[in-house]
Amino acid sequence: MQTSTELKNLLARIDRRGYPAYKDTKGVYRFPEYELSIDHVQGDPFAAPSSLSIRVPGAKAAFPPDLYRSSCRRLALQDALTRLFGRQAMRFSFQAKGSGHSGLISISRCGQEVLERTACRVDPTNGSILLRLEVGFPANGRTVNARELEKILFDYLPQCVRSSLLYSNLEADRLQKAADLAEDQEYIREMLPKMGLCAFVADESILPRESGVSSRPMKGAVPFRSPREMTIAMDLPHRGKITGMGIPKGVTLIVGGGYHGKSTLLKALELGVYNHIAGDGREYVITDRTAVKIRAEDGRSIRKTDISMFINDLPNGKDTRVFSTEDASGSTSQAANVVEAIEAGASLLLMDEDTSATNFMIRDELMQRVIRRDMEPITPFIDRVRELYAQYGVSTIIVAGSSGAYFHTADPIIQMDRYEPRDITALAKREAEAFPLQKETIEPAATPGFARKPKASPELQSGGRVKLKTLGRDGFSINRETVSLRCVEQLTDEEQTAALGHCLLYAEKYLMDGRRDLRQVVDMLEAAIDAKGLEAFCGSSSGVPFLARPRRQEIFACLNRYRELKL
Repeated sequence: MQTSTELKNLLARIDRRGYPAYKDTKGVYRFPEYELSIDHVQGDPFAAPSSLSIRVPGAKAAFPPDLYRSSCRRLALQDALTRLFGRQAMRFSFQAKGSGHSGLISISRCGQEVLERTACRVDPTNGSILLRLEVGFPANGRTVNARELEKILFDYLPQCVRSSLLYSNLEADRLQKAADLAEDQEYIREMLPKMGLCAFVADESILPRESGVSSRPMKGAVPFRSPREMTIAMDLPHRGKITGMGIPKGVTLIVGGGYHGKSTLLKALELGVYNHIAGDGREYVITDRTAVKIRAEDGRSIRKTDISMFINDLPNGKDTRVFSTEDASGSTSQAANVVEAIEAGASLLLMDEDTSATNFMIRDELMQRVIRRDMEPITPFIDRVRELYAQYGVSTIIVAGSSGAYFHTADPIIQMDRYEPRDITALAKREAEAFPLQKETIEPAATPGFARKPKASPELQSGGRVKLKTLGRDGFSINRETVSLRCVEQLTDEEQTAALGHCLLYAEKYLMDGRRDLRQVVDMLEAAIDAKGLEAFCGSSSGVPFLARPRRQEIFACLNRYRELKL
């Protein structure tokens, strides 16, 4: 390890030389309060920025162990420090001048959800902090401008560190509240199964968002108020008593007119699998951590998935116990999504009529009379939804606005009326008696087979150059193959998408041997993340990229949408 003085002398030595001279700065340097590591140096001022990391010893950072004693508190602290450093970095970004990306100082941009990220790590054993960032090394044309880089490394970054990573300079109360909030959220999530619930929405929550492209809470929105019949109370470790709507396990139906808040409630439940920051409005909207949003996904690929629970006796004779297609229909894709969610360990399915295949969800009485059961290969979801809960313990929450068929099968029925929920179960059940369902004889479903054993792609095993490119939250590409994740709606950050790309490459290289099934592969991926973080999947040649941890369910979704998956 070198000293900061040696780094300053090195910068003076390479000033005004060709840009590749910056490569000489790669290494670790000791500053008074931290260690600065220059992990990767960009080859050109217009290339991706350089990767740096800052390590603050626990004794210097001096955060109380109470803030990182448990995983949920530590995650909240890491999230808070990332946001603090990001705000400081924005003050100084591009203050150093030059061409291309010169002067850029950036870190992960966090949304409303609290995610585990490679951007910041707090060591649970000693409280040391590792923070990763990107810096655009300044240049005049393609000539080193070391004096501007010196400003960044010796002026701007030390100020950022002192203002965001040293406990003595921070608002202790705010950090304590963030950690306490995370512990309260985790408490609710742990209490759900004990109380027979699959989700909880606290009173006074703000569910509507600012706009279709903003996840911040809408100003002036109607606060959520639980129906009296569904109100429960919890006594949280820090917040104390809190009331709200408890959604029981089983089948729940959400109905109401257009624009009255049905999908808004469902969207909040979708993202309730994550903790949210204070002020988001959905801090106490907590959903079963395994919940999966299910929708139709025309055009997706399906690889040897057992969809016989819903689709059988196809006219072309295809075996639906090992169904494969490169271009799935709405009904087959939704059937595959349900079965794959069960394989991924989901205990709760979330569905919206608007994004579902009609023929997968329901067959009305007139259609049953015209098209006989032996002429229809699809067993609609309404005929399996109770069986899913009774046989597999999988609950369902469904949003419906036009079909009342699910009134017969639902347990609680919630009407959204101008964003206010009402329990209309008794009324809906009474009215449904006048419209009895024409029940078809349906055989119980056989347990789906989950024995798919992936093999590695020879191209990715060859050791040749692999190009991984993230396409925002929509997916990623590996060489010429694109993995589309647009319909995986619980991905909330493009860094999760990037992490999925690295997970897939790691699985291809080390885990897919034709002997392990998909569940075992995902188990091993999660074990690697638990042991070493997402860094376990990254090579060290170009530094560790900004990644955020996806859930187990999204890892499954990624593998299932990889068209080159060999089974």
